[in-house]
Amino acid sequence: MEDGSDGPLLTLVGATREYGDVVALAPLDLQVQPGECLAVVGPNGSGKSTLLRLMAGREIPTAGQVTFAGGRIDENGPAVRERMAVVAGPSAFYPDLTTREHLEFVALGHGLPDVEEAVDDALAWARLTEHVDKFPAVLSAGQQQSLRLAAVLVRPRSLVILDEPEQHLDPAARSRLADLLRAETDRGVAIVLATHQIEVARTAADRALVLRDGFAGALSRDDLASFDGDL
Repeated sequence: MEDGSDGPLLTLVGATREYGDVVALAPLDLQVQPGECLAVVGPNGSGKSTLLRLMAGREIPTAGQVTFAGGRIDENGPAVRERMAVVAGPSAFYPDLTTREHLEFVALGHGLPDVEEAVDDALAWARLTEHVDKFPAVLSAGQQQSLRLAAVLVRPRSLVILDEPEQHLDPAARSRLADLLRAETDRGVAIVLATHQIEVARTAADRALVLRDGFAGALSRDDLASFDGDL
């Protein structure tokens, strides 16, 4: 779904997150435009997941603000529910729904037209067509991750937030993921991608934010190509 505006889709102004005396994210100013892919890279504990939770409205900044589509972000607000897709960690599946039924439920819940075609296409992308009648619990870790990503394809979206989406994926699946991200940005969808894999960032991202101990630095696409730092 294209945003249809000329301004940024997601904006952080002085966004800060503290837990007691611990600064998980130092004040950050950031804009994410429709049709761009921003990679967030850094070691464990650097603040990547904290930043993504703020962007998704799952946490409130200690100071500053986060706006999405022109309004203060709210995880339960209609703008977020209708226009933002998030894949963050090993989310639970519906245990009594098959792989196909899981995607159908997501598609129907978001009022997607042509549910059957959309689900078929998502299953084909995830290489799960032969597993449509299986329950997610019996799928491999890589297949489960592919199913989580496939669920993004059966709902409207202007912004997709992904926390280490390459986890458990084999090289072929990672290549399909990179192709998917490029196709999404070509449609005008904004992508925020947290990853430990610099190659994933190089392949998919227009620019990157490097986090270390909650402090951020910026890398352009050219910087990414030559970056050899330790993530």
